[in-house]
Amino acid sequence: MVGNFDFLQAEWPQLHAEAKKAERDALFDPRTTCFYARRTVELVVKWLYRVEEIQVPYKSDLAARLHDPVFKTVVPPQVLPKMNLIREYGNKAVHEAKPVSQDVGRRVLAELFHILSWLARTYATQPSSKPSPTAQFDPARLPKPGGGAVVAKSLAQLKKLEDQLAEKDQQLEDAEEQRRLLIEQLEGRNAEIEAKELVTKNLEELVAQLQQQVAAAQAAARAVPDTHDYDEAQTRRDIIDLLLAEAGWSDDRVGKEVPVTGMPDGKNGFVDYVLWSADGLPLAVVEAKRTSKDAVVGQQQAKLYADRLEAQYGQRPIIYYTNGFETYIWDDLHYAPRPIEGFHTRDELTLEMQRRRTRKPLASIEIPKHIAGRPYQEAALRQVTEHFENDRERAALLVMATGSGKTRTVIALTDMLMRANWVKRVLFLADRVALVKQAVNAFKTHLPDSAPVNLLTDKSTEGRVYVATYPTMMGLINEMEDGRRRFGPGHFDLVVIDEAHRSVYQKYRRIFEYFDSLLLGLTATPKDEVDYNTYKLFNLETGVPTGNYELDDAIADGYLVPPRAVTVPLAFPLKGIKRSELSEEERQRWESTDWGDDADEDELPDAVAAEAVNKWLFNTDTVDKALEVLMTRGHKVAGGDRLGKTIIFAKNQKHAQFIADRFDHNYPQYKGSFARVITHAVSHGQDLIDKFSQPDQEPHIAISVDMLDTGIDVPEVVNLVFFKPVRSKSKFWQMVGRGTRLCPDLYGPGQDKEDFFIFDLCGNFEFFDQYPDASEGALARPLSARLFEARTEMLVALEKTADYPALRTETADRLHRTVLGMNTENFLVRPRRREVEKYSDRSAWDSLNEQKAAEIVESLADLPTAVPDSDEMAKRFDLVILRGQLSVLYGDGALPKYETSIREIADGLLEQLSIPKVAAKEPLLREVASDEWWRDITPPMLEHARKEMRSLVGLLEKKKRTIVYTDFQDTLGEVVERDMPELRSGTDTDRFNAKVRDYLRYQPDNLALQKLRSGKPLTEADLASLEELLVRSGAGEKEDLERAVENAKGLGRFVRSLVGLDKQAVQQAFADFLEGRTASASQIDFVNLIVAHLTKHGAMDPGLLYEPPFTDYAPQGPDQVFEPEQALRLVQTIRAVNDSADVQSA
Repeated sequence: MVGNFDFLQAEWPQLHAEAKKAERDALFDPRTTCFYARRTVELVVKWLYRVEEIQVPYKSDLAARLHDPVFKTVVPPQVLPKMNLIREYGNKAVHEAKPVSQDVGRRVLAELFHILSWLARTYATQPSSKPSPTAQFDPARLPKPGGGAVVAKSLAQLKKLEDQLAEKDQQLEDAEEQRRLLIEQLEGRNAEIEAKELVTKNLEELVAQLQQQVAAAQAAARAVPDTHDYDEAQTRRDIIDLLLAEAGWSDDRVGKEVPVTGMPDGKNGFVDYVLWSADGLPLAVVEAKRTSKDAVVGQQQAKLYADRLEAQYGQRPIIYYTNGFETYIWDDLHYAPRPIEGFHTRDELTLEMQRRRTRKPLASIEIPKHIAGRPYQEAALRQVTEHFENDRERAALLVMATGSGKTRTVIALTDMLMRANWVKRVLFLADRVALVKQAVNAFKTHLPDSAPVNLLTDKSTEGRVYVATYPTMMGLINEMEDGRRRFGPGHFDLVVIDEAHRSVYQKYRRIFEYFDSLLLGLTATPKDEVDYNTYKLFNLETGVPTGNYELDDAIADGYLVPPRAVTVPLAFPLKGIKRSELSEEERQRWESTDWGDDADEDELPDAVAAEAVNKWLFNTDTVDKALEVLMTRGHKVAGGDRLGKTIIFAKNQKHAQFIADRFDHNYPQYKGSFARVITHAVSHGQDLIDKFSQPDQEPHIAISVDMLDTGIDVPEVVNLVFFKPVRSKSKFWQMVGRGTRLCPDLYGPGQDKEDFFIFDLCGNFEFFDQYPDASEGALARPLSARLFEARTEMLVALEKTADYPALRTETADRLHRTVLGMNTENFLVRPRRREVEKYSDRSAWDSLNEQKAAEIVESLADLPTAVPDSDEMAKRFDLVILRGQLSVLYGDGALPKYETSIREIADGLLEQLSIPKVAAKEPLLREVASDEWWRDITPPMLEHARKEMRSLVGLLEKKKRTIVYTDFQDTLGEVVERDMPELRSGTDTDRFNAKVRDYLRYQPDNLALQKLRSGKPLTEADLASLEELLVRSGAGEKEDLERAVENAKGLGRFVRSLVGLDKQAVQQAFADFLEGRTASASQIDFVNLIVAHLTKHGAMDPGLLYEPPFTDYAPQGPDQVFEPEQALRLVQTIRAVNDSADVQSA
């Protein structure tokens, strides 16, 4: 029987033999068909690499070869996806035990036919070997099974065959290499050389002849438009099939073209895909549209199919609709449609169906107070759960001060969501290894049943809570196991982002977009400082997080301790050093100081800027004075004999080490262990952190560069030293957060930590006073993205002139190759598959305008590519040249600054002529360094310089700044305590009240005052004691006291209005009110306002419940959030608290 691939026999007999094996087995052993189809493709690719003289990539496997950018310029975009599909099916055939259907075998052969017919039409030298463009794969030609001559191969047999063929291929390659080496060894023998030359000459002539024939065939083929129908619709369906396979959907679990009846138009319909449960019920429908259409076009049709399947089976399926590029999921019983990056597994969809029956209202789930029982934590939990349940939102953001228990709040939320059957698996992401370790330990302690997994160390362990750093998760998402993604888009039900700030958003947002889960962000950054893009990620109004509990709230409520700001005005770090202001003796030392090789003895620096101090100039007296202030004024522990735990934030590693050296010099009695440098550059840094975290272990001073700015929780820290300028408000508050933790009995039994010192040596407090709205500054875009954008911009500029066609073509080719190197299987690239495929076509880069360029840059500039270019110095040089070229094209006058940079590079290279590579380019370098070369400069001239010089710039000697050590006398101004920026206390309105309040602060042992603050009943004797206190205060005349008491309606009420109520006593009163009930977030917020008012003012008029700020939460007052009897009881509780300031009648 004539086979589908017989056109190969004359010119590609080996390919014909392998394709014939694939064809032979299709109807009775499709697994073997997939195997041989893949092998045929592998041989085709290797043949193309040889013929087209393409350099083999660093990995020579089929996947790497298919994704090579040069290879992609050879194979048309209609053919390349088919090669990749066959590679995928071949891998699955060898490595997965699931049955392979005949339908898959036929489809693989059809795709192989498209590939091989293209190959023959393009490269065959004889017309008889070229199939007609209209020829298509004919399933009728497949050999019919029978006779038992061939036995279907098992999975093990195929794997063994694969290994044998791979070994054989390697042996052939090794033999060819040995032959080449042998010929080289024989070159010394004249006779053999002559023979070799004759053979080689004949071979070269034969090869040249064949190459000419192939080239002629290629030219002829490309001169004729390719009219072959590649059936791209089937390829797109195959891509959808592979996405389903990644989620574990085998053919026996997927229904295709499933008929449904009762459509609105009276006709029957056919569902593209139905995903079936194990018991034969529809879990999901998939509506597939052509790639030329928007996927959303299929939304209503998919809904109608879901309606009909629900009517037939009694279970409403989840809805997917896709065009192969974009896929949407619609669980229309709960959520609006949303994009998704693949499909859920059968288990995940089955679980979702079960949740429809078992999911509990989150309002009915009690808060686990043993995990997170503080009022603000309870409020945050209700705010998030109501946001998820009532508002049907899938993302929430909590702003919580450092030290307020964000992790415990998340653990409590996890517990609630699991008990309510809302989530099964949780992913917790942090930006540092130490934070991952802390989170895992916290889950083990507070929620051990969650079986937390540290993905940094236990990548294969199963659990319910997984914890990882962002980079680790980026890598794990792309991992495959037996053809399936280990972490598909539906793997997690909740993803938690620790420290959800803009740098995390910019670098790792694809993780959050990839997983189809509930999303919770945590940040300690004050809500007004949170970046716009962060709010956008969580679908929130800017400045309005889901929950907010900031540092000043936590301090006011007594859950954190306040900072005490101390300005330490050392002159050199603030103003720099001027030679003219030094003493005569110091000026002489200035002149003898080693300022580095570049310093001219006749032109020594007149000054050193403040920015250089502690960066490369380290002055002994500056550090000594700073340490003296710390050691004399810092909080002491151990009965005042030892400095409390302290963190010094240094400017850089050398600065940190210099501080440690000066400490050891000045305080030798501590034997070098009291103060230690803890940075990323120090080995065993975590061990030092662990020891620092122990109250009585050394070190007691941690000198850090960035490493301890965030994430370290040591309650015993009572001193912070800001020995570096900080201009980021979020970073500033994170550093402040290192000292805010409570620490009972720190100074002895009953002597708790009440505050901590911040010693500011670099004017940070004053900076934020002057610039309270200081911008965080723009985050730099990756260098590769900036290069892509600049090249695209230049391509548009070149479109507007006819002067430089060669440069235009070269620039377009470079951008085209970059896009060809983007692997659409990478989860970072997959969402942009449409754009990648569009611009993988070289013709798409012709006639580029600003609108197309903007689309290209937005979609593609940040995507990873296989185009190799790891030389950062060369790429930075490319960018300078590109900007110079753009300046020439625009005529915008910006060229001189780029000229200066490029000429400096040329001058620097001319100093390296001892290097042969540089010496070879000397003429060009001298031209570029000259004035004349820059007259009438053109973009092609700059491009030529770029190509010739880019490989040399890495040879430039980096000018290392000489480290300078000095010992000039620094000036220390008055060390003063001041208010923290944005944490200033309010101003009292009544001088009399202020005096009385101040006096009462120093009477903590007065029994009557203690009873008044704790809400305990007063006696007549207590009132007499309070009156005596007021008289002794000397705050005013007797008449003043009588008037104040009268206005307050009683002596007890007046005194309490000054000293307030103990917050725990007030909370206890209202805890009794809430006891046994499941309070909503609105109720908790409302009660917390009452508690705050009573704590501060000591009493409250119930009428205030109908005024702001209470009406901000409930415009109609308490009746809006409480049942009538509950509102009445609330008022009664307030009155009972008020009455506790009066003498109770017997």
